Amino acid sequence: MFEDRSSVLSSQQQLDLARQVLRAESEAIKALAERLGEDFLRAVALCRECRGHLVVSGMGKAGLVGQKIAATLSSTGTRSHFLHPAEAFHGDLGTIHPDDVILLLSFSGRTEEIVRLIAPLHSMGNPLIAVTGQPQSPLGRAASVVLDLGPIEEACPLGLAPSSSTTAMLALGDALALVTSRLRRFEPEDFARFHPGGNLGRQLAPVEELMRPLTRCRVASEQQTVRQVLVAASQPGRRTGAIMLVDSDGHLSGLFTDSDLARLFESPVDPALDLPIAEVMTRSPLRVLKGTRLREAVHLLARRHISELPVVDDSGRPIGLLDITDVLDSAVTTNATSSHAGLQEPSSTTVPFPSLRRESA
Repeated sequence: MFEDRSSVLSSQQQLDLARQVLRAESEAIKALAERLGEDFLRAVALCRECRGHLVVSGMGKAGLVGQKIAATLSSTGTRSHFLHPAEAFHGDLGTIHPDDVILLLSFSGRTEEIVRLIAPLHSMGNPLIAVTGQPQSPLGRAASVVLDLGPIEEACPLGLAPSSSTTAMLALGDALALVTSRLRRFEPEDFARFHPGGNLGRQLAPVEELMRPLTRCRVASEQQTVRQVLVAASQPGRRTGAIMLVDSDGHLSGLFTDSDLARLFESPVDPALDLPIAEVMTRSPLRVLKGTRLREAVHLLARRHISELPVVDDSGRPIGLLDITDVLDSAVTTNATSSHAGLQEPSSTTVPFPSLRRESA
């Protein structure tokens, strides 16, 4: 499929070659999708019913793919780890439990280190799932279930370097992991528990992790006057731009913001500072329940162009306040920490909450 093997390529030839590689790999995945059938369902059943770990093993490029598959399985609700086939013969076979299911990756089905694993694994009684392009290979014949990648032409111009085959192998591993995850009823809350760090973890965290607790918020009775509220609801440190108002039962009834105060002073008559604040507050303001994911709360802030969002318990009593300044500070801190860990300059386009950038544009 590749005719020009010259070591000197024009800019257009480089782009053409890159497009051929991408098309070749996408065609391999498309063909694989059409091949899926009963064997895939049997493999999913083994993964779903596995009471131990799904142990993934492969050598060379297949091994690197296997490590990613094991990581995807682990992060989506299927306990998994990678077993290096060479290390397996030097004690690491001891990591395998009788309840484990083994996923072996080898496009040729004849990789020496993988084939050597078959006998000891059979003696231990573990079911084997083979991912290979050669179902009649030693690996394919020995497996409990064979996931056949089919005939694949490598995207490498020399036809040698694993490229289309490893791409298809990786995509098949993702399909296996994500279908199993769906059957296990893996929920966003489970995902958040397994991804507590970084931008992803922050987005999936409950709003309580970033809100200001009630002890740091300005709270007052709706029966007080504006003047009384402004005097009584002061807080040390950086204050929020809103005061939460509660009724006689302690339920959130309104919100009075700095913008509301500015409008009072901008009115043509004297500010009504001695009127009940209930007459000038925003009644029944937007709010979120405790446990709401931070991503959803921030999206609400951005979509409604507001700066403060009360957080209430199941009875409607306030427990805290999400302030836009705290969200932005968190974004800066997260980006700076990530950049420092990776020895990279902070990126102005990296936003843990994309909706903030999108909605406020």
